[in-house]
Amino acid sequence: MRVLRAEFVKSASKREEWPREPFPEVAFVGRSNVGKSTMINRLAQKEGLARVSSTPGRTRRLNFFDLELQAGGRKHSIRFCDLPGYGFAKVSKLERMQWAKMIETYLRERELLCGVVVIVDARVGPTEDDLQMIEWLKATERPAIVVATKLDKLGKAKRIPTVRAIERQLSLPVIGFSALDGTGWEAVWKAILAQASASE
Repeated sequence: MRVLRAEFVKSASKREEWPREPFPEVAFVGRSNVGKSTMINRLAQKEGLARVSSTPGRTRRLNFFDLELQAGGRKHSIRFCDLPGYGFAKVSKLERMQWAKMIETYLRERELLCGVVVIVDARVGPTEDDLQMIEWLKATERPAIVVATKLDKLGKAKRIPTVRAIERQLSLPVIGFSALDGTGWEAVWKAILAQASASE
């Protein structure tokens, strides 16, 4: 399994700005500063593809990326969508409302969307915002792929027990991931490709 191509496509805030090419699409959601952009860069094996910032709330639009992957003897075209983070961004109430509307419209109406990667900080566990997002995805029948990231911040003996504890809390499978050492890279890609195949 290897990434052949990864490129930024465009940013969008309105439905009419969404890319129109018929690629299976996977969205990435999580609280501000959970490491969405870093995770996308690691999955794409391309540093700097998605802009990484230490300032929560830097992503303010929907950012789309096209990737081509070689796996299982064939090529796969996948589009990623990086959504604004929720939770700790220091922005105005009006801007929060605009973000919420933009994100909800996308998650409800995007026909090409085949799965949503919900990123949880392994050190913190699911926050109330994470739990609300997962429940909302269940209610709207959007398949969720839950990933516990920043696994490298934990001692090796704590990693598997931490992931299992999050699974018990959510009653969902959870993939442990580290953008630093690549733990979980292939498992996340397999989950993404499974959702893409199920949507065909």
